[in-house]
Amino acid sequence: MLPYLTIIIAMLIWAGAGIAVKEALLVFTPLTLIVIRFTLAVLLMLLVGLVFRKSDIVGLQRVDKRDIPLFMLGGLFQPFLYFIFETYTYQSFASPTIAEALLSTQPVLAPIFAFVLLREHITRNNIIGILLSTIGMLMLLLIGSDDFALGSRWGILLAIITVSMSVSYSIVLRRIPTHYSPLTIVFYVQLFSLCLFYPLWGFTEGNQLLHHATPWLQHTTPWLAVLYLAIFASVVAFILFCYTVRKIGVTRANVFNNVRPIFTALLMWMLFDEILPIWKIVGIIIIIIGLFISQKTRKI
Repeated sequence: MLPYLTIIIAMLIWAGAGIAVKEALLVFTPLTLIVIRFTLAVLLMLLVGLVFRKSDIVGLQRVDKRDIPLFMLGGLFQPFLYFIFETYTYQSFASPTIAEALLSTQPVLAPIFAFVLLREHITRNNIIGILLSTIGMLMLLLIGSDDFALGSRWGILLAIITVSMSVSYSIVLRRIPTHYSPLTIVFYVQLFSLCLFYPLWGFTEGNQLLHHATPWLQHTTPWLAVLYLAIFASVVAFILFCYTVRKIGVTRANVFNNVRPIFTALLMWMLFDEILPIWKIVGIIIIIIGLFISQKTRKI
C-alpha cells in the first residue's frame, strides 16, 4: 500500500510543478531555472542526508566505485537530457496541450523497455490498464483543445526521445543496488546531472547572470515557485518515485504518469476556476479504472 501512496503524492507534486514552472519562467530563463532549482535541491539533500545519515530512506551513504557509472547514467538521462529535450519539444508545437499529451506516454514505452532490459513480466492486465489509462489521458488533454495539429515531425521525434529518457531513468533506478537509500540515489544522480548542466549553462545563459540579477530580486512569487520546484518537485517527488519504482517495478510505476493530467486539471479548477467539462470527468474516470486494472499481477 505504501508504494502506491508515495507514487500518488509524487504525481500530485509534479502536477503542481507545471504551474510553478510557468510562474518561474516569467523571470528566469529555462536553463537558469533548471540550474538554480537543482543546485538548491542538491544542497538540501546534502543537509538532510548528513543530519539523518542513519535513516534507511533519507540517509546519505557512500557510493561504491563500481556503482558510480549507474548514478552518472541516471543523471545523464534525467534530469539532464530529459529537461533539454522536453524544452525543445514544447517549442516545436503551437499547442502545449499536444506536447503535454505526447510527453505523457511513458506508460506505453515503459513495459517495452522493462521487458527488454530488465525482463520484467508484462501481464494482460498491465496492457489493458495501460491502454485504458492512456485513452483517458488523451481525452483529458486533447478533447476540446483548440489545436489538434501535431506540428512538426521533429517535434514528435523530440517527444519520443524525451519520453525514452524518462523511462531509461526508471530502468537505471532498478539497476542500482537495493542497499542504497532513495535519498542517496536521487542526490548523486542530480549531482552528476549538475556537472553536465553547469558547463552548458555557463556557455549559454551564465554570461547574462549579472544582467538578469536585478529583475530576479524584484519578484517574490517566482522565487516561491523555484523553492517549490527545488524542495518538493526535485527532492520529495524524486525520492518518492525512486522508492516506488524499486518496490513495484518500472511498468506498474510508470502507469501512474497518466494521473498527472488529472491532478493538473483539478489544481487548475481549484486555483484558477478552470471549468471541468464532462469529457474531462469521463477521461479521469477511465484513467482511474485503467490504473486499477494495470496493477493486477497475474502473468500472461
